Amino acid sequence: MENLSKILNYRLIDSEQIIITVKALLILIIAFILINISLKLLRKLINKRLEEEDKGKFRTVISFLKYVLYVFVIIVVLESSGANVSVILAGSAALLVGLGLGLQTLFQDIISGIFILLDKALLINDIIEIDGKVGKVFEIKLRTTRVVTIDNRVLIIPNHKFLTNILFNWTQNGKQTTESIDIGVAYGSDVEKVKQLLIEVANEHPKILKSKKPNVLFMDFGDSSLNFRLLFTINDSFSHLFIKSDLRFKIDEKFRLNEIQIPFPQRDVHLFQKKD
Repeated sequence: MENLSKILNYRLIDSEQIIITVKALLILIIAFILINISLKLLRKLINKRLEEEDKGKFRTVISFLKYVLYVFVIIVVLESSGANVSVILAGSAALLVGLGLGLQTLFQDIISGIFILLDKALLINDIIEIDGKVGKVFEIKLRTTRVVTIDNRVLIIPNHKFLTNILFNWTQNGKQTTESIDIGVAYGSDVEKVKQLLIEVANEHPKILKSKKPNVLFMDFGDSSLNFRLLFTINDSFSHLFIKSDLRFKIDEKFRLNEIQIPFPQRDVHLFQKKD
């Protein structure tokens, strides 16, 4: 035992600032082995919850985490061996603060990406609305999510936006969504005829689901119009703007044929002539 103690306490490096013994070196090696085993187990647990195409995305995070833990263990071992690590850290404090500030947003994006992948808050082909922009998700990475907009432009969104902003997921509850169009008609119009024509227009469109019948709501008596809302269901939310455009063309055509007027705001101007 005495010989073993002498071997463990044998100083491999012996200087004023750093003293490293065989014991410290063995602790360092064992710690590195335990870190590797723990991270491999963690990676397997995470991969069980991920889709096949997402499993490789955590390789970079696991590698980064491994090196962070390596540095932490080295600092602890050096400190316990009598090395004055605080002097080294104090000398590089300004550099570490600057580096931390620079990487702050990057880490926010990566952590947000991990939450998105694990919670499945977003999935490929989901149609989302964020910051007033609508698009279909086609790629989710750890730092960014890529979305293609209705006008076929690629929108690259930092993942922290999904945690700090309000996100509307149009397809979270399924592909079917209920859309609406607001229409105003002139006072004196046959409201039952208006309802009939609007439902006809919706039923004639090939992309509007027939399984859920369209409906018309009489919304209000406006300043210059009777206001209606046409409700219909589609299973392709990404094309909702084109479908609504088709419906508006058809509504205008049917209203003209049936002499139903769509009013516009009018103002009466009275001119007074001052008598001399």
